Amino acid sequence: MDTENNALVLCGVIETEPVLDHEVFGENFYRLDVSVPRLSGAQDLLPVTISERLMNSQVAPGTRVGIVGQLRSYNKVMGGAGRLLLTAFAQRLVAPDETENPNIIRLTGAICKPPAFRTTPFGREITDLMLAVNRAFGKSDYIPCIAWGRTARYAAGLSVGDKLEVQGRFQSREYQKQMPDGSVMNRVAYEVSLSRLTCLKDAPAVAAQPAASADQPTVQ
Repeated sequence: MDTENNALVLCGVIETEPVLDHEVFGENFYRLDVSVPRLSGAQDLLPVTISERLMNSQVAPGTRVGIVGQLRSYNKVMGGAGRLLLTAFAQRLVAPDETENPNIIRLTGAICKPPAFRTTPFGREITDLMLAVNRAFGKSDYIPCIAWGRTARYAAGLSVGDKLEVQGRFQSREYQKQMPDGSVMNRVAYEVSLSRLTCLKDAPAVAAQPAASADQPTVQ
């Protein structure tokens, strides 16, 4: 089942009015942004897709909401180029639980691009992973993930095709992109910041560094 490969729980405050995004077989889907807190006190502003079937008077700016669903990806042409975009796809709305982690995702999928290891100007070790997660009807979601420290060093040695179970947080990250004409554009990237990683060809899981180390609002 999809929920075994891809399970997401978010709890936060709706920040924007729902806007019609697309239609599938006569069912309308809306896009809105939800602000979700980190342990550090920073906020992730995350895109959410919700069906008209779940819409009610509580789905409005300023309202706290609990979302159970999946992390989905899709391609969209922007500025003449295709971009991979992520969205939290709401399958159920639940009462917010203040005692639980407000942002948790679990994925099972296969690495579909060679892991990219790098070190930030501040000396932090990072590995970028792209995980292909199967969905019903022969579809797949392509989820960018980021590992830190000891987990990054371990992930850097993995290969395309390796199957992983991961757990982490759906996060937003602002960055600047230099364009061919020399101008600089401010952009926002969305990814999963990993707190736990298991390669299924091995056994033990690899826990990430403490949350305070991984809770970085920006990565250059």
